[in-house]
Amino acid sequence: MNETAHRFGRAHHLVGIAGTPATPAAPVGVIVLNAGLVQRVGPFRLHVGLTRHLNACGYPTLRFDLSGLGDSGVDGSPRTRQEQVAADVTDAMQLLTSQSRCTRFVLIGLCSGAAHAHAMARTHPQVVGVVFLDGYAYRTPGFWMRHYLRKLVRTSPIRLLKALFNRVRRAGQAHDPVFEVGFPPRAEVAADLKDMLGRGLQLLFVFSGGASGYFNHARQFRECFGALACDPGVAVHYFVAADHTYVLGKDRAALTGIVAAWLRGRFPA
Repeated sequence: MNETAHRFGRAHHLVGIAGTPATPAAPVGVIVLNAGLVQRVGPFRLHVGLTRHLNACGYPTLRFDLSGLGDSGVDGSPRTRQEQVAADVTDAMQLLTSQSRCTRFVLIGLCSGAAHAHAMARTHPQVVGVVFLDGYAYRTPGFWMRHYLRKLVRTSPIRLLKALFNRVRRAGQAHDPVFEVGFPPRAEVAADLKDMLGRGLQLLFVFSGGASGYFNHARQFRECFGALACDPGVAVHYFVAADHTYVLGKDRAALTGIVAAWLRGRFPA
């Protein structure tokens, strides 16, 4: 494995670490996006361990900071944030191509990184796969049933009835967002996923126990998106033991193994 630091982009304002395998590289490169405001190392250095393991498996990688995050500056262009992210990821693809000659890419994103990866996968022809870590999903009747059944076991009947009453009372009111970057409508996300799968993209969804406020069972993905969950291009893993930022080393190692096994199966090195 060889790691090199780069300043790149339209205004040389982006900073990232490219990793290239010691053996001949796979034709697919892996780009890891920022998780929220955390710099490119990822929460508890998740992205460092992940990319180095993938390098050892034969995949070129790039972990970098989007404009205005970590060590990256801004290019001063009058773009929206989403347009800026799209331009940054395109620059990242060009850099990784120059380092490893790969021309197709898998994006990995946690939380807001998953939202950015989703937006890129909608339109960019070089994106062939995405790993969504605590990405889009929606509360379903099954979610609420499991949610309240657990409360029933732990809570007195009077407190449970009060909670149900308050839930019904607030049903017509604006609700708090379940994902801090905001969720598009479910139908819009389902249409996006259908289009991605129709174009042959491979998608891995990993939900942690830290997403229990909106996702609490592996079958909830099917409850959200119906037959799309059975598409051969979809894989779903519910990692209930882990928290949202994978604070424990054993959970980071387990997640790395999940992602590496999926890559080897879908994009053999």
